[in-house]
Amino acid sequence: MSHEQFMGAAIRVAEEAITAGQMPVGSVIVCEGAIVAAAHNTVWLTCDPTAHAEVVAIRTAAAALRTVDLRGCTMYVTCEPCPMCLGATHWSKIDAVYFGASIADARAAGFSELCVGAKALAELGGSPLRVEEGPLRPECVDLFAKWRAAGLSKPY
Repeated sequence: MSHEQFMGAAIRVAEEAITAGQMPVGSVIVCEGAIVAAAHNTVWLTCDPTAHAEVVAIRTAAAALRTVDLRGCTMYVTCEPCPMCLGATHWSKIDAVYFGASIADARAAGFSELCVGAKALAELGGSPLRVEEGPLRPECVDLFAKWRAAGLSKPY
């Protein structure tokens, strides 16, 4: 599968989140060319402010692979990781993360984002994690409009 196909899978997970009344962010983790975890933000469902899509996907991948060391894995997420999610991705030893919408896009949609770019934060911290803007950015940004139109949840 290609970068576009994996990001497309993350977008479909985000659309499921919107329908479920959750935040419009989806993430997939890929290992050896196969998706090993797919998750969306479940903050409202679980009343857990740390239940961002990336963290839920990391937990799922670690359980599926029976390890906390996710070297060799790549994450695709529809929105740029916040500092918490970037830290979790670094500690899991995922090789690379590709994101669609930016932190600025999330902030413009009403989310309470820390305005620290994931790539800059990884570099500042000396992380080997590769952070890249990924494919399908317009489709990822559009998730915020779909979420707002659904009216099933609010930002936090």
